[in-house]
Amino acid sequence: MMRRVVIGTAAVSMALTMAACGKAGNSSSSNSASSGDTKTVGLLLPENSSSVRYESFDKPLIEAKVKALCPDCTVKYNNANGDAATQKQQFDTLVSQGVKVILLDAVNAKGTAAWVTDAQKKGVKVVAYDRLASGPVAGYVSFDNEKVGELQGQALVDALGANAKSANIVMINGDDADPNAGMFKAGAHKVLDTGVAKIAYEQSGEWKPTVASQKIGAAITSLGKNGFQAVYSANDGMAAAIITALKAQGINNMPVGGQDAASDAIQRILTGDQAYTIYKAYKPEADGAATIAVDLLHGLDVTGTATAMTDSDGTKVPSLLLTPIVVTKANVKDTVIADGLYKASDICTAQYADACKAAGIQ
Repeated sequence: MMRRVVIGTAAVSMALTMAACGKAGNSSSSNSASSGDTKTVGLLLPENSSSVRYESFDKPLIEAKVKALCPDCTVKYNNANGDAATQKQQFDTLVSQGVKVILLDAVNAKGTAAWVTDAQKKGVKVVAYDRLASGPVAGYVSFDNEKVGELQGQALVDALGANAKSANIVMINGDDADPNAGMFKAGAHKVLDTGVAKIAYEQSGEWKPTVASQKIGAAITSLGKNGFQAVYSANDGMAAAIITALKAQGINNMPVGGQDAASDAIQRILTGDQAYTIYKAYKPEADGAATIAVDLLHGLDVTGTATAMTDSDGTKVPSLLLTPIVVTKANVKDTVIADGLYKASDICTAQYADACKAAGIQ
């Protein structure tokens, strides 16, 4: 598994380097940047409460890659804190400042069409990051998100083991306004609809731990403490709240899964409180987005960077789609530790020292 993660990252990095260098002669192509700020990349990320990844990984990794590719370029960054109206204001500000390339991880990806279209008319190229924004985006960088859901569903079935076929489960999905959430859900259903006895309760947790906690409380009220045997959670932030709520009701050792490979989720996996998470290697995703953004700043053709074409509002856009990985107690050492996402010292604090030792992490 370690070899798979490291090689996958290296292959993506090599492809991006070749794409960036190989297109250098296309500066006069139809993708040439129009007049404006050709030294600044706008970066708009969606929130920082449900998932720590954006501030801890995406932002610094993108900034570092942009600087490596273009030493005199800068990144103008804003986080919307989960508010779509705030993000719209941030987007409009970047456009008014003359920024010509914006990396956008939309709070409400279904509501961006009008502003992305307006920006395009002003010569601004928008790259959809992590989730596919609606409107005429110039590129899309993410993971195979339906595959993420399939891996989540299969990991939950595996955690249930021989009891899966007789198990009722609860599903707490992501925000309906996020197209990624829909893909996670669809992928999970592909496995769970036949892999378990019944999905007894299913609701959106809106990517908010407080909402997820409320929904799992409602599930317990509706089904009873013994009415379900596992919980699918679309991400780690909600999984943490769900596990806390279950324990408060005296429900322990129930399989609960998540996504994002957050450090606290890795610790919960090592202690057995969480069954699994999904590791989506942030560096190749951030590197890919930064490479496309800098290429667009320089007026280069980005189709060579793409691994696929994705349908966005009827238009096929160049897309870089990466492969996610399931993380369980058995492979923490060979995935997020071996890949350098975390050092052993990040995970193995005093409270988790014994769990780390048991998993062979020193």
